[in-house]
Amino acid sequence: MDKFTERVIAGAKRLGASYCDCRLIDMEREDVSVVGGAPRAVVHAHQRGFGVRVIANGAWGFSSSSVVTDAEADHIAEEAVAIAHASALAKKKDVVLAPVALSQDMIPHQADVDPFTIPDSDKIGLLAEATRTMMLPGVVLARGQMQFLKERKIFASSEGSYIVQDRVESGAGVSAMAASDEGDVQVRSYPMSFSGDNAQSGWEFVEAMKLLEHAEPTARGALALLSAKPCPSGVKDLVVGGQQLALQVHESCGHPSELDRVMGMEASFAGTSFLTPDKKGSFRYGSDIVNLTADPTIPHALGGLVYDDEGVRGRKVYLVRGGIFEHYLNSRASAPVVGEEPMGAMRADGFARCPIVRMVSINLEPGDLTFEQLIAGVEDGLYVDGIKSWSIDDRRLNFQFGSEIGWEIRGGKLQDMVRNPTYTGVTYEFWRSCDGIGNPELYHVWGVDNCGKGEPMQVAHVSHGTSPARFRHVQVGVLHE
Repeated sequence: MDKFTERVIAGAKRLGASYCDCRLIDMEREDVSVVGGAPRAVVHAHQRGFGVRVIANGAWGFSSSSVVTDAEADHIAEEAVAIAHASALAKKKDVVLAPVALSQDMIPHQADVDPFTIPDSDKIGLLAEATRTMMLPGVVLARGQMQFLKERKIFASSEGSYIVQDRVESGAGVSAMAASDEGDVQVRSYPMSFSGDNAQSGWEFVEAMKLLEHAEPTARGALALLSAKPCPSGVKDLVVGGQQLALQVHESCGHPSELDRVMGMEASFAGTSFLTPDKKGSFRYGSDIVNLTADPTIPHALGGLVYDDEGVRGRKVYLVRGGIFEHYLNSRASAPVVGEEPMGAMRADGFARCPIVRMVSINLEPGDLTFEQLIAGVEDGLYVDGIKSWSIDDRRLNFQFGSEIGWEIRGGKLQDMVRNPTYTGVTYEFWRSCDGIGNPELYHVWGVDNCGKGEPMQVAHVSHGTSPARFRHVQVGVLHE
């Protein structure tokens, strides 16, 4: 253990803490954005600081600081213990942590090429050329962005764990917005909506996207949507592409599986969950072929980790297996309440935040069908992909999602393009209707860097492995009474 974290922990214990952990974090970020061939912003940010979490008198206390000195170590340890004693006045029961294996470990990052060694001019130049290429007649806005993160996190606990983890993340994407004379606006994105795709990788991940090759086809897709058919309304079979299915997994499986939601600790901000403890081990969440995992061990996955912010080694668990709800995303304090062991899902978005239960990589395991077989199994339906909008209730049951693009399916073949496709349903009814999942060749782990949760808000970087999948008898389009 280094002298700084050792001082923090010794100070907290001396003041009466029965448990203490300290996270010392050094993080660098870079965000680059270009619009229509012109640089919009290049933002460099650096933060360094430490957070101290303690249990004293059976209650949690937390404090943090960006001043890393011996005097501040003493002050923050004292403050965290004082907060714990104050919290104990309102506690209903003592905090009890599930035992975990102690670890002394150092984890390297997974990048081949450090993106922070690539000149800003190269990043801007690539995005500028891609966005200029997208500015075809009728395209009113072309955007490109890149985002990079480099972090060293030191975790030390009074139980004896000391873990150093290095992490590098890279991501990028482009989008084109087209508008008609009648005022219709359509957007297409590559490789994914919003901030694009992201991974625990280096500059090589951005190069592999081949943004320039996909710039013009992305713009032409936006233009084509202007003259596409409106989305039909009715109950139809639905094939959901991998990108859109990543959103479906995120909202209707990942969030409701968070045990703090189930226990009411998120109710005031982001709702609760329909996956109550009585459903564990028996509730039919989906069809027999639906297997959903929480797996932080997938190489390069944005939601991957070796140890979480409690020092728990991440491991793969089945949230849903054979269609039956089986496991929660949990913490050391909450796991024993439902008879589970900690699985490594506690994270904070920086040193100044206390860890909470977050998604890791939440994945729909692939099936055995080709894309052609998924489509061939539909007589009358839609194929949709590309994330556009989402809405889901506070228990994660009733949802409505919109995609960037769709195609009608008739007689087992893709037909006309459809604009503004939407579909709606009830989470467990939707997943129970799944009767086909794409094979491993269609599988991709999508990196999502904008998952919000908590008060104050914390933004987590998560991921979702998906292949396209087929669902029967889904309400699509606008529902007419």
